[in-house]
Amino acid sequence: MPELPEVETTRRGVAPHVTGQTVARVVVRESRLRWPVDPQLGSYVAGQHILAVDRRAKYLLFRLQQGSLMLHLGMSGSLRVLPQWHEPARHDHLDLILGDGSVVRYTDPRRFGSLHWLPADAVAPHPLLAALGPEPLSSVFTGDYLYRQSRGRRCAVKSFIMDARIVVGVGNIYACESLFLAGVRPERAAGRVGLVRYQRLAAAITTVLEQAIAAGGTTLRDFVGVGGQPGYFSQDLRVYGKEGAPCPACGQPIRRRVLGQRSTFFCHRCQR
Repeated sequence: MPELPEVETTRRGVAPHVTGQTVARVVVRESRLRWPVDPQLGSYVAGQHILAVDRRAKYLLFRLQQGSLMLHLGMSGSLRVLPQWHEPARHDHLDLILGDGSVVRYTDPRRFGSLHWLPADAVAPHPLLAALGPEPLSSVFTGDYLYRQSRGRRCAVKSFIMDARIVVGVGNIYACESLFLAGVRPERAAGRVGLVRYQRLAAAITTVLEQAIAAGGTTLRDFVGVGGQPGYFSQDLRVYGKEGAPCPACGQPIRRRVLGQRSTFFCHRCQR
């Protein structure tokens, strides 16, 4: 499933090829995504310039003159920029045909992604964006913020940092890796973690995500061209998926536990 670093890598790969272009038309071959694609979508965007490609959480936002296209890649979705129109494959559900003849093609075998039109004159944020917490790479995401939000919470700290209402984009892999880096036990109650440890944890989350995005930089070329689909990058993980392997810090075996229905990997000695 594409997580925040993969979505950010997609944004960086696609943006230089579409920013400043005009949307000539939209071709929707399959409208039955997670939510049905608006049948009027083409009329909303045709003739508009793409001003920028932004990201909010795991949503890509194609900023146009009169609004934004909001795309979620779902469980298996991906984007490619094709230099010109090519015959679509089975799971190529949607094309943005650009003014120069190039194509932004959305592929999604499982159809769990979504595409929405956000008009510029909307009086309230889209419901999918309204309740989201801060970006983990923003200046407002700090240990002090996590500490304040955690007071009185009994849920496990791992579940707490994976809650998109608290902070966006900390998926299971990144939660495990960040908690290890900060030395915090995943099942500890969020309300029982102190300020200093939350400061370490916030810094660890930022570090882990930045490292993942940097690793993804080597795949930017894979978002442009005809052959295949962009593959997401592998990472050098410290604990995730390493059950029984020696801890990189102390040598003790990495343990696995199911927490919140997710496999959780940690070191019982290094994480308290």
